[in-house]
Amino acid sequence: MADAPVRPGARLAIVISHPIQYFSPWFRHIAATSGIDLKVFYLWDSGVALRYDRQFGQAIRWDIPLLEGYEYVFVPNRSHDPGTHHFGGLDNPQLVSALIDWKPDAILLFGYLFHSHFRVMFSRRLTGVPLLLRGDSHDLFRPPGWRSNLARRARSLLFKRFASFLAVGKANAEYFRHCGVPREHIHFVPHCVDNQRFQDAAPQAALDAAAWRAELGIAANAYVILFAGKFEPKKRPLDLLAAFGIAQEELRRIGGPAPALLFVGAGALERELRAASAKRIGKTFFFVPFQNQSRMPTVYAMGDLLVLPSFGVGETWGLAVNEAMNLAKPVIVSTHVGCASDLVLHGQTGWVFKAGDIDALAATIVQALLLGREHRAQMGLAAREQVGRYSYTAATAGLSTALSAVMPKTAEHVADLNENSHA
Repeated sequence: MADAPVRPGARLAIVISHPIQYFSPWFRHIAATSGIDLKVFYLWDSGVALRYDRQFGQAIRWDIPLLEGYEYVFVPNRSHDPGTHHFGGLDNPQLVSALIDWKPDAILLFGYLFHSHFRVMFSRRLTGVPLLLRGDSHDLFRPPGWRSNLARRARSLLFKRFASFLAVGKANAEYFRHCGVPREHIHFVPHCVDNQRFQDAAPQAALDAAAWRAELGIAANAYVILFAGKFEPKKRPLDLLAAFGIAQEELRRIGGPAPALLFVGAGALERELRAASAKRIGKTFFFVPFQNQSRMPTVYAMGDLLVLPSFGVGETWGLAVNEAMNLAKPVIVSTHVGCASDLVLHGQTGWVFKAGDIDALAATIVQALLLGREHRAQMGLAAREQVGRYSYTAATAGLSTALSAVMPKTAEHVADLNENSHA
């Protein structure tokens, strides 16, 4: 039997750290299409105010609209060091009262490991309101030892406070199950980006990318391998640099095509990357600084193949993969990238290699480059078709299903809130 649609006008409060370029357009979509009465409670103003980004190593403010088309409020944050880099970075004492005043039918938390999340989870005043959780963690890399086991037990206890879990993909759903969450409480709400924005921008992006490549000195017929993102240890850009060098030697030996490697972004490893490739910068290695959101379609159009070689703790989904696929680009990702089992159909939309294995990455690059351009173009089209299933429409449908599952539990919560608000 199919799940009933969520009751029209159901009031959903979303608690999220700050305006994020992937989620704000989704909130706009929910407000416009679902019948859900939505309000977003932001705990910090990064993204819309100029704030220092620790991973990029510079101050950033996104250049696309993030606050249009839905109701929102910024809850005052009293942290002396606001941000998502430590537990106390989201400390909003007025959050619980703001939620109670709005009288939601359910509350969706994006994440759960900050001070303000704990306020919501353990507030007696919100006991009658179902909590939903959305995160993108996985167990694709789980450090051995007692600390990891203890952390899982602690999560299992915390997760008992939630009525429903919104899994972004297969690995994330498995993570919830490993923490003791019953299957029937897990709903597929896929990780997605603004597919329409990227696909609409593709024709002009291709023209702009051709001109940009020429300006950088990249040969018009070169096969460009692209890394786009933060130059930080968990993304392993140095692994890609090493693998590319091995692949170059093999391609020379067998008379294959001569590729170029393009790094777009910024971060702590930039100096080391530039030093390691110094003699070949402007020849086969190219660097482009951090690009804001409006330029990202052109960034992906610059490459013929996106590589995300992440390894170790901290890499979750890899939304750059969604973006590149919308530009009809095949991808190479490591086994530690959360989207691998959802988006990357090996040999069809891209390739998956064992995380940390530089030789395997080099062999995969060679394999990709030896395919004919027509074959690679077909893979790109398959990639765009695959990512189309991971859309705001699909995510909103999953959210509605999750809400419909918990709504019967909310019959008395408004009375509870009215009573508790005076307690």
